[in-house]
Amino acid sequence: MFTGLVEEVGTVSRLERRGDGGRLSIGARNVLPGTQVGDSIAVSGACLTVVELRSDGFTVDCMPETLSHTTLGRATRGTCVNLERSLVLGDRLGGHLVLGHVDAVAEVMSIRTGGGAWEMTISLPEPMRGCVAARGSIAVDGISLTVIAVGGEWFRTGIIPHTLAGTTLRDVKAGVKVNLEADVLARYVLQILRTVGSQGSASGSRGLTEEFLREQGFA
Repeated sequence: MFTGLVEEVGTVSRLERRGDGGRLSIGARNVLPGTQVGDSIAVSGACLTVVELRSDGFTVDCMPETLSHTTLGRATRGTCVNLERSLVLGDRLGGHLVLGHVDAVAEVMSIRTGGGAWEMTISLPEPMRGCVAARGSIAVDGISLTVIAVGGEWFRTGIIPHTLAGTTLRDVKAGVKVNLEADVLARYVLQILRTVGSQGSASGSRGLTEEFLREQGFA
């Protein structure tokens, strides 16, 4: 479990392919204190297990699923990644609950600057539609961000200067691919709605739909 507050930007030193999977070596310093082999570190939003520690970094194993469904499969020597150690019970939860399970890879569509902050518009892959809401939370490359607006196939988020300076978003531009993770609560609510809705369709009833909820007074 993570917070989406990046502790450090690390640098990939090597991606060694092993069949469909691989072993990723990352240069880092700030996330090393207290870290042991077997601990979890979020690498640009993907929860990975440390299998080796060095004085200048660490190594993680990547399952085929990780390499094929996140941007880490495109990593090369010198690729910058956001790093966060797993949450310790009793710590402040400054972002939101992030599992480190990437839902989809999306594309940065546009960036607008002004007012001391950036606004970034990102494509919204079909599997995540219904999980993203204005003023809700989303993890972009492991960074906890607040959603400003949502369209049918996109969403927009705001980025303050502190986040820009301390994460890989400082180098982001239109066309860049990013890892997305929906808020865990939204993910489960959507799954419940889909399950109940499909059961309702099978029995001939409407099931639990958005229209039904509005009729019962839910905004």
